[in-house]
Amino acid sequence: MKLKGILTSTVLALLIGLAIVACETQDFDRTFEGPYFVRFTDTTLTYKESYSQEIPIRVHNVGPQRNEPITVTYTVSGSAREGKDYSIEGTKGTVTIPANESFGEIRLKLINNANNILESQNLVFTLTGVQSGDLQVGFGKDGIMGKSMTFVIQDDCLLSGTYTGTRRVGNQSATIRDIAITSSDCKTYTVTNWNIGLFSFEAIKASLTFIDNGDNSLTIPVQSNPELAAPRDTISGTGSWNPQNRQISLNVRIKVPVSETKDSVVTFPLTYVPQ
Repeated sequence: MKLKGILTSTVLALLIGLAIVACETQDFDRTFEGPYFVRFTDTTLTYKESYSQEIPIRVHNVGPQRNEPITVTYTVSGSAREGKDYSIEGTKGTVTIPANESFGEIRLKLINNANNILESQNLVFTLTGVQSGDLQVGFGKDGIMGKSMTFVIQDDCLLSGTYTGTRRVGNQSATIRDIAITSSDCKTYTVTNWNIGLFSFEAIKASLTFIDNGDNSLTIPVQSNPELAAPRDTISGTGSWNPQNRQISLNVRIKVPVSETKDSVVTFPLTYVPQ
C-alpha cells in the first residue's frame, strides 16, 4: 500500500509538472496582438520660466512605424496663461507623428515674466484622439497610462536666465553664449563664465556674484576668485539692469598688486543680453 501511494504521488507530481511546463510554453509563445497606442513620452517635466529655448513635448507611437503620418489631437489646461506664461508654436491642439517615424513634438515656448515672486504654474496636456482607427490613446484600463502629462513652469528671479555675454576692449570684443545667471533669493546673483575670454574662453569659467539693489542698479561686492593671479587680487564694481530689453551691464574692477604696498586697478565693461 505504501509503494502504491508513493507511485501515485509520483505520477501526480509528473502530471502537474508537465501541465506547468505546457502553460509556461504557451505563455512564452504568446505574441502581442495589440492594440497599439500613442502616448506622451514623459508624464512630468519641469523648467524655469527663464529657459529661452523651444521645449519639445514628445508624443510617440508605441508600435510599428507607419508609412503614413499619424495625427493626434490634444487639449491644454492648467494654471499657466497662454500668451503670458507660454506659447505653442505651430497648430495648437494637433501633433503629427511623421511617416516612418515614431515621435511627434508639441513645441512649447516659455515667456519670462519674472517678477521676483517665486511661485509655479502648470500646464496639463491631454491626448483626446488619434487619426488611425486601429490605434488608441494611452494604455491600460481606459487608456489612462500616457494619456496626459503635466508641465511645471517654475517662476524665476527677475534677472535670472541664459545670456550672451560680450566684453569690449577698445575696438575689439569677445562674445560667449549660454552664460547662466542664477539666484536663490532674487537679490544675490551668480554669473558663470563672467571673464569672457579674460583668462580663457573654455578652460576657465570663473564665477562672479552681484547684488540687485532694487532700483535697476547693481553692486559687485568685493570678492576674490581662485582664477586670479594672487591672493590679494580682488574683484568689485557696479552695474545696471535695463527693464526694457532686460540687458545687464557690469563694470568690473580687478585690483592687482604691483608691489608689496601698491595696487593697480583694471576696469572693463561686460554686457549680458538675454538669449
